Amino acid sequence: MKAPKYKNLSQVAGWLASGKVGVIPTDTLYGIVGSALRRKTVERIYRLRRRNPQKPMIILIGDARAIARFGVQLDRPTAEVLKKMWPGKISVVLPIVSRSAALKKFKYLHCGGRSLAFRLPRPAWLRALLRKTGPLVAPTANLEGKPPAKTIRAAKEYFGDRVDFYVDVGQLRAKPSTLLEIKNGRTTVVRQGAVKIKVSASIMNTPFR
Repeated sequence: MKAPKYKNLSQVAGWLASGKVGVIPTDTLYGIVGSALRRKTVERIYRLRRRNPQKPMIILIGDARAIARFGVQLDRPTAEVLKKMWPGKISVVLPIVSRSAALKKFKYLHCGGRSLAFRLPRPAWLRALLRKTGPLVAPTANLEGKPPAKTIRAAKEYFGDRVDFYVDVGQLRAKPSTLLEIKNGRTTVVRQGAVKIKVSASIMNTPFR
């Protein structure tokens, strides 16, 4: 995907870093995004999407090293797996280290599940934006249970003026990201999506979206 023809992506980055919520294109679909480091911003997105507060959201990162601030430590095999998958349309659920201060600090993100899902997207413009904003929660732009918005017009039907801004790049037709979980040296498919992967058994009814 090419960079959006938006008048000022630096301005968008500033808005997001300050806690605003917007609808922007991601590497898959339009997402309703906001800073993962701001609890009130994340809670606002839950309300806007009418989302079950027990369902955690995928976090977009601009660099793989960003996951460390969330209490996730990678062993060498896991790091090697991620190098093969990222950047790309694959989100990965990783466990938070037991007794880490992040378990309490980021409870509003993991919802008591003791793990978080991350994705390092491929588009260079999006990774550059993320390096300016910091990690962003980025669920699809829709109300829970409704179809993801493929256009900004559809997103505005869901959210109207209750979000702070929209970035329009026309219609998006991509599938949601593939979702994997890596735990105790085992990689499992949680959700098949944009990238087809065959590893061990699938986990059904994932809470991540």
